Amino acid sequence: MKILVTGARGFVGSNLVATLENIRDGKDRFHKIQGLEQPEKLEIVSYDCESTQEELASACRDCDFVFNLAGVNRPKNEEEFMAGNFGFASTLLETLKKYHNNCPVLLSSSIQACLQGRYAESGYGKSKLAGEQLFFDYGAETGAKVLVYRFPNLFGKWCRPNYNSVVATWCHNVAHGLPIQVNGRKTELTLLYIDDLVDEMLRALNGQEHHCEWEGTTALPQAEGRYAYVPTLHQVQLGEIEDLLRSFHEEPATRLLPEIPAGSFAAKLYSTYLSYCEPVATPIAGNADARGVFTEILKTGSCGQVSVNVSLPGITRGEHWHHSKWEIFIVVSGEALIQERRIGKDAEGKKYPVHEFRVSGEKLEAVAMLPGYTHNIINLSQTEKLVTVMWANEAFDPARPDTYREEVETK
Repeated sequence: MKILVTGARGFVGSNLVATLENIRDGKDRFHKIQGLEQPEKLEIVSYDCESTQEELASACRDCDFVFNLAGVNRPKNEEEFMAGNFGFASTLLETLKKYHNNCPVLLSSSIQACLQGRYAESGYGKSKLAGEQLFFDYGAETGAKVLVYRFPNLFGKWCRPNYNSVVATWCHNVAHGLPIQVNGRKTELTLLYIDDLVDEMLRALNGQEHHCEWEGTTALPQAEGRYAYVPTLHQVQLGEIEDLLRSFHEEPATRLLPEIPAGSFAAKLYSTYLSYCEPVATPIAGNADARGVFTEILKTGSCGQVSVNVSLPGITRGEHWHHSKWEIFIVVSGEALIQERRIGKDAEGKKYPVHEFRVSGEKLEAVAMLPGYTHNIINLSQTEKLVTVMWANEAFDPARPDTYREEVETK
């Protein structure tokens, strides 16, 4: 199979090509291309502004699918919109017709092509609308399958800041300690994440695209709709984006992770923000005493915190219990004895039995410290440090620590 990607070095193109290459190289275990029994035979032809007409002709001669992502977003004058968007689309389709190649073609258009509201006089929108009609006419003439997508505001890794995406600009600026300008915190944007877009484009490659009709800037799902669209969108106010980015920027100092549920806008924005940061090693201060060092690694508002505890040889730590807090201990280096005993006495007036767990870094095991059970962890080595990863269901609150000293007392 041979796939042509125009605009391959752009934001969308680079993400799509990276995914196609992962499929070709056997690295992607999620995405599949129907009918491609040997992924290593996938041929990806990247075409961009530096490519030649001869290269375009060679690709159009026998390609099996075309992703037309090429276009002009920020020209020096409005005339370049029509030349860069409509003009190249015309050249592409004429080249395909020259070689009688009626393979499916996908066009990346823009929501601005609706030419309504604030987009009514958009030169960019007019050029995109002209390109759409060109593709529809081409499909009617040749019988080729034509997929026209109108994209809203896009965001994700590799999007150029200070170009045409406020999210990219803000991520870059916040990551580098630069100011951002917020014109109306309640202004709402419709945003599409790059991974969701690439997923849909691969669905289109497999003939499983979503279809719709457009009513202004609203996509109306319709199985036989003229347009194709991406159903996974996020309606977000500028103020929410700003607040999230501020919290992301503060995380290395506070160690407090914001709420980032799987698939949420916050999770996608966090990944985007991190792609604009420089790789760094952030020192983390621990609490050291005669027993060793206890260090809080990460805290969350609803899913507790993760810590690392280093105990010196022969040291016993813990000897306390909690009303509601519970923890999980995982020894990753060294050998330890973990003991737990329910506090209070049984019906016969005796202390409850002690439960013991001998654990080590040689065989990872998770041991839960239950509410109402006093517990400890003993470093069994007299020469080596004991390293334990600890998770607690709530972040430590010094004003209400929910920690009460009581020795396990095995004898």
